[in-house]
Amino acid sequence: MRTAIERRAVRISPAMRRIAAPLAAALLLAGAAAPARADAVADFYKGKQVQIVVGYGTGGGYDVYARVISRHFAKHLPGAPTMVVQNMPGAGSLRAANHLYVTAPKDGTTFGTFARNMPLLGVLGGNKNVQFDPRKFTWLGSPSSAQDDAYMLFVRKDSKVNTIEKARDAKGEPIVIGGTAEGATGNDIAFLIRDTVGLNLKLIPGYPDGGALFIAIERSELDGRFVGLSAVASNKPEWLRPDGVVFPMLQFARRTRHPDYPNVPTARELAKDAQARQLIELAEIPYMLSRPYAAPPGLPADRAAALQKALLGTTTDKEFLADAAKLGLDVSPVGPEEAMDMLNLLAEAPESLKEQLRKLQSGG
Repeated sequence: MRTAIERRAVRISPAMRRIAAPLAAALLLAGAAAPARADAVADFYKGKQVQIVVGYGTGGGYDVYARVISRHFAKHLPGAPTMVVQNMPGAGSLRAANHLYVTAPKDGTTFGTFARNMPLLGVLGGNKNVQFDPRKFTWLGSPSSAQDDAYMLFVRKDSKVNTIEKARDAKGEPIVIGGTAEGATGNDIAFLIRDTVGLNLKLIPGYPDGGALFIAIERSELDGRFVGLSAVASNKPEWLRPDGVVFPMLQFARRTRHPDYPNVPTARELAKDAQARQLIELAEIPYMLSRPYAAPPGLPADRAAALQKALLGTTTDKEFLADAAKLGLDVSPVGPEEAMDMLNLLAEAPESLKEQLRKLQSGG
């Protein structure tokens, strides 16, 4: 029987799969009804530079998505401005999220992407470094809902801990995994899996970005890491070959096993009890918004609508889709309304579950 969290999440999923056509139609109708406003947006953006802030360094999954999007976005934005990607790594992308909310210009010339768990961090509260209310961002959506993706625990094949049974041995050797900063997705999921599934994990935080983690694993400095399957496909496709240096031990953010990995269990399957499963389900909600894109709060309404329409237009652009396919990027767009649905679902979760997640995020 599905829990309340799972039933509500299921109700959102069909809307995500149908988002492209109805949202495009609504935005086109809005544009047709107000040509003067469209002209004003075009006049504003003409000759300007629009910045896409990425909360990580170059070479990781978020950066790859942003750079592909930047090559096609301007075609769908009135005025066809110049697009520039600015990497702003720091604190697991918290620095970028705070920048977008507090200091970035609120005129439509800046938007960005940050870790998928930043909305959860903001909704939960309790972190004095969080300077944003996730529900007040100007949400553009996401190019991916991760419906064909998975967040995997990849472990080196030569690791002494190479099975779930060994990993659950509290007295045995731990799996040494790497992470970036406090609040980063990989760090939080490591604590969650440790407590809800019972894996013996030792986290080494402080790596600057995903690229550094890939290198550390290949150098045997680490046994493994949590990372999106699509990020591996676009950055380290050789890892997915039968002769790759790693293997997937566990799948997160999946209700069912990924069809390409039918022998790899999900976190939900391995949950120690019903309460552990509920915690996993709650933590998985942000993965519906796999690559979140947002602009600062308080944007002029016509420019906000233009940016939302441009992201949607980009994700249905044939040239963009061809580039994404070459890099193995999942494209299953999520609109701004669905993003808000996800945030509301997080905010309305039982306080007892949110409190447990707060403790886990602090490593407790």
